[in-house]
Amino acid sequence: MWARHGALLFARIGPIICSRERTLGLDRTYPMVKALSSGTTEDLAPLSDEALFSRYRDSAVPDDFNELVRRYERELYRYLTRYLGNPALAEDVFQNTFLQVHLKRGLYEDGRPVRPWLYSIATHQAVDALRKAGRHPTVSLDRRVNSSGGESDPGSLVDLLVGDGTAPLAELQEQERREWVTKSIEKLPETLRQTLVLAYFQDLKYREIAEILKIPVGTVKSRLHAALSKLQELAKASRQDGNG
Repeated sequence: MWARHGALLFARIGPIICSRERTLGLDRTYPMVKALSSGTTEDLAPLSDEALFSRYRDSAVPDDFNELVRRYERELYRYLTRYLGNPALAEDVFQNTFLQVHLKRGLYEDGRPVRPWLYSIATHQAVDALRKAGRHPTVSLDRRVNSSGGESDPGSLVDLLVGDGTAPLAELQEQERREWVTKSIEKLPETLRQTLVLAYFQDLKYREIAEILKIPVGTVKSRLHAALSKLQELAKASRQDGNG
């Protein structure tokens, strides 16, 4: 996957970098294809994401960008696929996300956590892509990204709703439950849906979600509570209507 994404990204970003160097009078041409297998990953591994991106901001060396994409490719691509419900669109948005990372690198401040910053850009690009396509997000309930540990892990959304005794979920088979939850999440307002996806399917911490969505931590918690309450209301309504 990395080889495909990397080649496409450097094909788009390479000319921009070279143009920048010419503007600065350095007139250097970076070996974009070679950078994909330059063998410097081991040397870059000890660098934190923040240190790596600070270097890339200052020098725009392809190897630094290469390593950054490698670290986040699987995680961000899974997130976009879940949020968009379309692998092909997720591929396009993934590329646009890292193109924006390159273009906006000058705005990065030393020490700023890179992970939520990347998610913020990816989420904005995903919302923009859906708006242009006239579509709404279709959440996938595939296996979640493993949490890095620490602060509150919300747990499985399906298990949570079933464990709460929410009807009709407790009476459905696993696949039927997943389908019901997927369709119900699509009915949530965009603000609640975004927060839910980041918390339950990406295992992001509350403070990370707050930075991504540019809202207080308290608002993150209230949105999650509101989203769960809405899903429970939908479940009860479904049972009363005889659709469970």
